[in-house]
Amino acid sequence: MMSQIPNLKDRRALVTGAAGNLGKVFADTLASLGSDLVLVDKEIGKLSLIGKELKKQYQIDVQIVACDLESLESRETLIKSVTQYNDKLNILVNNAAFVGDSKLEGWGVPFEEQTVETWRRALEVNLTAAFHLCKGFTPLMRLSKGASIINIASIYAKHAPDWRLYENTDMSNPAAYGASKAGLIQLTKWLATTIAPEVRVNAISPGGIFRKQSEIFVSRYINKTPLARMGTEDDFRGPLTFLASDMSQYITGHVLDVDGGWCCT
Repeated sequence: MMSQIPNLKDRRALVTGAAGNLGKVFADTLASLGSDLVLVDKEIGKLSLIGKELKKQYQIDVQIVACDLESLESRETLIKSVTQYNDKLNILVNNAAFVGDSKLEGWGVPFEEQTVETWRRALEVNLTAAFHLCKGFTPLMRLSKGASIINIASIYAKHAPDWRLYENTDMSNPAAYGASKAGLIQLTKWLATTIAPEVRVNAISPGGIFRKQSEIFVSRYINKTPLARMGTEDDFRGPLTFLASDMSQYITGHVLDVDGGWCCT
């Protein structure tokens, strides 16, 4: 019988994309459970402020590391820095993602206009970087209590886009995003059988998160979602806690859909 919430006071977690919307919530959730943190993002300014606030609020150790996950050399520096500074790494959250924007050439455009360059960039950040960090940190994680890798995938890793959602909006769904996230799910399953039993590897597959998208898109999206709303960042606190803690100690290779039932339709 469960009598208390999970305690991560003897753990250390690394979160990539920690200055982003989901990353900040992931970092706060882990810190609230007592975990020390390694916060990683491309820009260190905003990250440092987040780290200082979490350290003060929760009385934990926080390491800040700037890393451009698109760069092999930058990732190697990150791995070296973390492994030299820490004697353990219990939790790795591969959260950072290349999502592009409407101004990026060859990204949010018709398929015939999508470029190989943006495809390569998306795969580098969304898949290759996760592979690289998992590989680099596995030796340390094998020696760490309750080691858990959590990869952040997407509903579009398993489902094709419904283009009717995007009609008359400035939103899109480039091929590289879904393909890279699908690769991340397969990597999750491959790692689950490869670095067991010392390290568990699972994924969270988010559905759409409300971020002030156009009203017409939101309305269409909600109509496809059994729980009748888009997600919020706070919806991911529970799933992260579950997979990061010993609550899921007999679970590996699993993809947890957090989508309000969207994938059921």
